[in-house]
Amino acid sequence: MPELSSAFGLDALGVASLVGLFYYGYSPFSLVAGVALDRLGPRRVIPIGAAIVSVGSLLFATGDTALAGVGRFLQGAGGVFALVGAVFIATSNFPASRAATLIGATQMFGMAGGSAGQFLVGPAISGGLPWQRFWGIMAITGAAIAVLLYLLLPAKERSAAGDWRRAALDSLGAVFRNPQSILCGLIAGLLMLPTSIFDMVWGVRFLQDTAGHPYAEAVMRSATVPLGWIIGSPLLGWLSDVLGRRKPVLAGAGAVLFACLAWILFGTPGLLPPYLLGIVTGIASGAVMLLYTVIKEANPPHLNGTATGVVNFVNFTLSALLGPVFAALLRSASNGAAELELEHYQRAFGPMLAGVGIAVALVFALRETGPATYRS
Repeated sequence: MPELSSAFGLDALGVASLVGLFYYGYSPFSLVAGVALDRLGPRRVIPIGAAIVSVGSLLFATGDTALAGVGRFLQGAGGVFALVGAVFIATSNFPASRAATLIGATQMFGMAGGSAGQFLVGPAISGGLPWQRFWGIMAITGAAIAVLLYLLLPAKERSAAGDWRRAALDSLGAVFRNPQSILCGLIAGLLMLPTSIFDMVWGVRFLQDTAGHPYAEAVMRSATVPLGWIIGSPLLGWLSDVLGRRKPVLAGAGAVLFACLAWILFGTPGLLPPYLLGIVTGIASGAVMLLYTVIKEANPPHLNGTATGVVNFVNFTLSALLGPVFAALLRSASNGAAELELEHYQRAFGPMLAGVGIAVALVFALRETGPATYRS
């Protein structure tokens, strides 16, 4: 935040809005990625996503506010091909009985990048690495990854000729008309907010303002949430596969996430061991990936990519739309003051806690799709 605020001449809320443009690319291109994967296969689609991220990183490195905004949008538009593509490969090439475990594993690697972005890149920039140079390195890395993906990913036989626009609309319509799909997206979005908005955008600032932690310590504590995701995504997926059921794991993890967020906002600071609360929060939040399994199981197999794109679209549309809302709530709670206090965060993010509670309630409206339902 400090380096970007200085570089772009924006306050913390302005930087949060700039960074949040990622989700405006990520959300709609979830649908593009899903449909394209179903029709064209991973080799012809995923490398393009990596190349788009590379271009977005290069634009962000310019330091120009307008170009950086476009670059951040492109990072989201290209980055979504990673998650949707990884889930597509996992669910198309491995046994259905291990779907949740494998989908959790894809997110484990993805969140490793999110965690490293905090506990490695944050201290590096604070220690003197120019942030523009970091993004330049990412642009070069993204281009190299695009080439490797094209060489290594499996090809798919060409689809039969036909009206691809009609086929895409039919696929999206079939998934969107399924009420289970919408439920999956809403639950995923509400459970994701504590990570995508509260921790990854405001986490470091929250810890500095409310607990007085120095920057480096605040970064390390905030990074424990994506670290928990690394543990929780495959662990909860494995547990769900072992039980053969999705709903008990989702409801239990949602309840734990609710308790953790409530303690972060309203609990006694310093009472729990350092880093424990962040790790448990991340582990519980990792249950979001179970919704990617549920929506796949609730829709026809030939729509795997489209189903993943739809749940991702609904999930991150909530982050895209509510990110500025929570920033505005925080500005309103503090009356625009530069110094933020715990009470301001409690008033602004209290509705997020209610959202997690709603997500847990919605889990009970889901139809159970785990392997135990068709074994019995």
